[in-house]
Amino acid sequence: MDAKVTWKGRLSFTGSAESGFSVPLGAEAAVGGEEDGFRPMELILTGLAGCTAMDVISILLKKRQDISAFEVRAHAERSEGHPRVFTSAVLEYHISGRGIDEVAVLRSLELSATRYCPAQAMFRNVFPVALRYFIYEDSDGQRKLVSQGEYRVPLITSSS
Repeated sequence: MDAKVTWKGRLSFTGSAESGFSVPLGAEAAVGGEEDGFRPMELILTGLAGCTAMDVISILLKKRQDISAFEVRAHAERSEGHPRVFTSAVLEYHISGRGIDEVAVLRSLELSATRYCPAQAMFRNVFPVALRYFIYEDSDGQRKLVSQGEYRVPLITSSS
């Protein structure tokens, strides 16, 4: 995989990848930026959310879940000192539809966390990533929370 960033002036860049897509990168005004793009750490967190979102929605659709809306919200804590690395993250999966099976949701989270999402696998080796889910029932134009919980990823221990 290859990617590059091209300087546009001041603290503005365009990031592009071999897929052919590009994304603006920028910095906040307080550090000399022009507020004109993703901060790099925001993009990393968005990549984590996007990686698992693609796994989970794909698995749920294969399980024939009747989904009307799906969103992954990501939150990361950062260290106080430089470099301001992530120290933990929480991923919240918000799934709306009719008759969503909680077991199917848990299985999709498990497969994303333990088998398919390379971003989760990388980050989990460095800091804790919590997975929370919220299942909503859509009925007559109304959305009602019917279930919520947390999927706990099994710890991988090496035997020597």
